[in-house]
Amino acid sequence: MNSVRKPPTQKAIVLLGIGHTNAHVMKQWADRPIAHCDLICISPFPVATYSGMLPGTLGEQFTEEEMQIDLRAMADQAGATLIIAKSTSIDLDTNQIHFSDHVPVSFDVLSIGVGSMPAGWNEHESPLIVPTKPMQTFLRRLSERIDCVDDSKGTNKRVAIVGGGVASIEIALCLHEHLRKQDRLDRVQLDLFSRSPSVSDELNAKSQETILRLLAARNIQTHFNSAVTEIGDDSLTTNEGVTLPFDAVVWATGAAPPTILHQTQLDTDDRGFVATSETLQSLSHQHVFSVGDAGTIVRNPAPKAGVTAVRQSPILWHNLRAFVAETPLKRFRSRKTFLKILNTGDGKGLLDYGWFSFHASWCWTLKTWIDRRFIRQFPSP
Repeated sequence: MNSVRKPPTQKAIVLLGIGHTNAHVMKQWADRPIAHCDLICISPFPVATYSGMLPGTLGEQFTEEEMQIDLRAMADQAGATLIIAKSTSIDLDTNQIHFSDHVPVSFDVLSIGVGSMPAGWNEHESPLIVPTKPMQTFLRRLSERIDCVDDSKGTNKRVAIVGGGVASIEIALCLHEHLRKQDRLDRVQLDLFSRSPSVSDELNAKSQETILRLLAARNIQTHFNSAVTEIGDDSLTTNEGVTLPFDAVVWATGAAPPTILHQTQLDTDDRGFVATSETLQSLSHQHVFSVGDAGTIVRNPAPKAGVTAVRQSPILWHNLRAFVAETPLKRFRSRKTFLKILNTGDGKGLLDYGWFSFHASWCWTLKTWIDRRFIRQFPSP
């Protein structure tokens, strides 16, 4: 007598945070779902924001919808469950994710793609601070902060951008363009603060010279070797003991781990990001993957940049399938040097690769083509 074969147990694959890498999994799932698995996607927002187009949207070169991915539409296409809720902790004893506004969600395999936050933003309690993340609400929060300042004072508004990396430079230059288009340049002064002796040390010397020239030409005041140590209700103070009045402080520093990564039993690197192997798996819990900014490949760390998250996408998709099927996983190879194109807000881009540096309109055309090609893969709101 033939025995009855028991059907395979259905497993839950959970994507926590829908950044560039996890969004790719949702896209692939629509065409090739993993057998005997349910896909559950968790995000605090119904849209994901493409970081490469955020400065351009600030500079009014794109509409806000053009940089957004409609997660509800993607979930429907993939036959996945989408949960819009704020996660608070990950319990690896029970394999559950906990929330402030939702019942716990269980998982068999977890991919953490919660991104990062600007380092140090939560060390200050001030109404002036506008962190660049979460990106979904950045433009609204910045507009509300600048617009809420009382114009009757009869003095110019003053906005500080804290951070000397690529992200802060793009924000500064594109905010300048936004103010120009709003005919407000004569009423708002921009200042850039960097704890480093110059700007964007991840770029080559020629690119840095170009950035300094652009900042000076647009009257964006620069403060180097100036770490912001205190922010009050109407001013900030630097490590040099200098206190200056400001109406808004855009916090655009380097990457720091989101709070939820502090609430797990996962091994982390010295900064608090999930420590992973080259297969993107947690070193301490192999059924947990961590991608994009949220993870650090300990043996060969990759830059905390959008390009890293995009390049990890096919590796994560293969490895989720392979992990469930118990077949060999692929390794992600980090690159120290990669093409960077900064949006300088004036219809030009600054292209930086190795020792090459160009600032021209064709660089902006190339960047726009790359960005639009990426975002077209996904449904727009």
